[in-house]
Amino acid sequence: MNEIDEPRRIVPQGARVRLENLRVENKTEPLGVAVAPRFTWDVVSPLRGVRILTRRVRLRRGDVVVWDSGVAPAGGAADVSMSCPLEVLDSDTDYLVDVFVTTRVGDARATTTFTSGFLHAEDWDGSAWIAAPKHLAGTAPLFRTEFGVDRPVIRARLYATAGGIVRVHLNGAPAADDVLGPGITDYDARVPYVVWDVTGRIVQGRNALSVELGRGFYAMTRRNVWNWERAPWRSEPCVRLVAVVETDRGTMRFHSAPTWRVTSGQTTYDDLYGGESCDLRATGNGVSEPGYDDSAWLSAQCVSGPRGTLVHRRQQPISVTGEWPAVAVTNPRPGVHVLDFGRVVAGWARVQVTGPPGATITLRYGEQLEPDGRPNCRDVLGHYDGRFQTDRLTLAGTGTEVWEPRFTWKGFRYVEVEGWPGDEQPGPDGVVAKVVHTDVERTGRFRSSSLILDAIHEAAIATILNNLHSIPTDTPMFEKNGWTVDGMLGTEMFLRNLDTHELLAKWLDDIADTREDGVPKVIAPHGGWTWEWSPAPPWHAAYVLIPWWLYLHAGDRRVLEEHYDGIAAYVRIEYNRSPGGIARTTLGDWVSPETDPGGGNPPEDLRVAATAYLFCMLRTTAEIATALGRHTDADGLRAMGDRVRDAFLTTFFDIDRCVVRGDGDRGYRQAHNVLALAFRLIPHEAEARVAQGIADDVRRRGNHLNTGALATKYLLPVLTRHGHAGLALEIAQQRTFPSWGYWLERGATTLWEHWSEESRSRNHYFLGTIDDWFYTDVVGIHPVRPGYAVFDVHPRLMRHLERAEASLRCPFGRITVRWRVSAETNSMDVIVPVGTRASVVLPSAVPDTATEGGLTLTEAEGVRVRDRDDEGVRVDVESGRYCFRWRVRTET
Repeated sequence: MNEIDEPRRIVPQGARVRLENLRVENKTEPLGVAVAPRFTWDVVSPLRGVRILTRRVRLRRGDVVVWDSGVAPAGGAADVSMSCPLEVLDSDTDYLVDVFVTTRVGDARATTTFTSGFLHAEDWDGSAWIAAPKHLAGTAPLFRTEFGVDRPVIRARLYATAGGIVRVHLNGAPAADDVLGPGITDYDARVPYVVWDVTGRIVQGRNALSVELGRGFYAMTRRNVWNWERAPWRSEPCVRLVAVVETDRGTMRFHSAPTWRVTSGQTTYDDLYGGESCDLRATGNGVSEPGYDDSAWLSAQCVSGPRGTLVHRRQQPISVTGEWPAVAVTNPRPGVHVLDFGRVVAGWARVQVTGPPGATITLRYGEQLEPDGRPNCRDVLGHYDGRFQTDRLTLAGTGTEVWEPRFTWKGFRYVEVEGWPGDEQPGPDGVVAKVVHTDVERTGRFRSSSLILDAIHEAAIATILNNLHSIPTDTPMFEKNGWTVDGMLGTEMFLRNLDTHELLAKWLDDIADTREDGVPKVIAPHGGWTWEWSPAPPWHAAYVLIPWWLYLHAGDRRVLEEHYDGIAAYVRIEYNRSPGGIARTTLGDWVSPETDPGGGNPPEDLRVAATAYLFCMLRTTAEIATALGRHTDADGLRAMGDRVRDAFLTTFFDIDRCVVRGDGDRGYRQAHNVLALAFRLIPHEAEARVAQGIADDVRRRGNHLNTGALATKYLLPVLTRHGHAGLALEIAQQRTFPSWGYWLERGATTLWEHWSEESRSRNHYFLGTIDDWFYTDVVGIHPVRPGYAVFDVHPRLMRHLERAEASLRCPFGRITVRWRVSAETNSMDVIVPVGTRASVVLPSAVPDTATEGGLTLTEAEGVRVRDRDDEGVRVDVESGRYCFRWRVRTET
């Protein structure tokens, strides 16, 4: 069923207004909230023009009210959330949240819940950081303990944190479905803890708990080019844990302690890049069940643990989100089976096998095949010491054995299996691909009459998901690093398509933690990589633009408040080290088509992009200052921006030819001109000629782009908004090099790191920012005020496509737009959530022919005609469902 139906004029009894999707800190009934909680909800009504009059939130502990906001008037963007002070919360406590809303058509109330986390350092008292004795180093340590509960269990919570990756079992079963937790971080700054509801898993009587630890980014041992093995926090894996158990006679607490027992587990090797080795003959079976004999094990050792502050993990957990059977199996040589899973994924392979004790199976993972038909899992650039993307499993010979990795993930489409027992190749259940990423909900959709646009969109979503593992990574196969430009360029398409707010806000903290003398690093978290890339304004801009986009798309004012001082300090540093307003950078419009497939800067003056981003950062920081009421700061930042703009135009803009050029450019550079237009550096009267120059160069290249990661995000919007929508569509649907269709023609299921077929990574999203254009220009949804409290609907491709539709979830609810072009009439259906308003353009509409729901625009409820111009008819609408129809002006 389509998300937009014809307007329903009949209101069901009792359904005039209701509350849905209640959230606390952007989550549904979360555990572990350890900040002043923000409460959000959707007001839903079948009526039009519903206006919220008042809001009220009440916090209860059982029947006891602990905080009441009182009745607050609604006020546009302020409706995004309400917040209560952190001081009213107690640690590890269950709360009920009552929400009351009044509107002009009726009132509504609803209730949700959340649990606070550990709010004070002393909540961890009694627990110790523990690790294995030094002579056990090299294998994944396995800890266990037993404890008794003498009364029926009413409620149980488990708090766990680790240096490395923690895997917890209780009474023979996993404590939670999480994997690869608690998550990547700068362990000298902050250390995440997780909270699990283990009510029902801890029982009256004897209980057993086991913990296995992986190395992750905390305890790497193998050399790699990013120096993770020498990170300042580097130590052996360790864990800290508290179980809080409520019975009918009070609360019991159990802690990690040196009395716990420890031994070497089944995982004999784990490395995020190298893979894992597991010996199923080693200790493992039954260790998390009461009564297991651990008398031969050693005592755990107390250690100092990571130095960072313990904080609750705010982003969603990493989970196994699906599995895929092989679609084909080949045998490139005797004893070697290569399984093709039909698509590039991130995760690992699960093995189900029967074989003799001591038999070893080797799994090698790759995104591409070598000419001999085997997966490419070679370290072609010499970045790693030792093996790469390889698992080894030694069987115990106890019958059918099932195993999957615990402490690494890979990027792959193909898995090579060597050493499979017997003469047969692995069956359908023998080796299965597990898809693993941060478990974010998909919140956005795009569809059109163009199969290639739809395929690009789905490939973009798949690629993003493959790169969400606690942070936005650049590739799950080769690096797993949080390159700041990758995440920055992807932020807006993340927010439109997926519930990534908390992950991005967490990663913004990681970026802030990397600052040295006020300047961020180019990857975050940062383990002390010795290569110095600064200055790199286009990369450092992540620290400025991501919080602004979180505010614009999600209405998150808190990130602005928390990071403003650091942001303002950084942009002033960048301004002061840019003589005469001209900035420098080591990194420019990365991986333009003429660069080496391994990556590189384009053959152009890098100062142009650097200065454009300096201007963009200054102007954005001024907007942040304005939003926070720091008007003196805003005036000063705008003045700096004006000086940078003047310097840019003087140095790089040829006003006679209306072209942006730099020293040493190889020919006309699309990126220079695209960024200048996108960031509004060009005088208004020259914009059309600059855009025409871009269009002319695209046509000279056979309707092809010539941009890298920075400018690709803005190329199609710039062309579309300056009268070249048809050309933008031709670029989008191009099938020859360089283009997205070129990848698809070669069987791509995800996006690549480079336009070239020799691209190293096949799992890279930063050239996929065409997806922004799908929403903002093809369908036309664009936020005007924070949180989409006011938004525009202005489709610009209606002359060039037959139909398109998109929906996204904003803080007020779901926005949906669908349009269709026919021989006689155009149509557009729009859903505007309660609490928001929209300005809708009916492109090229003949004014007197435009209707809504069969009525003229002046008769339609909730519709106000604002103006009529060359672009069409613009109407303002309040909340509700709208169905517009109109005839199109005939071109003369």
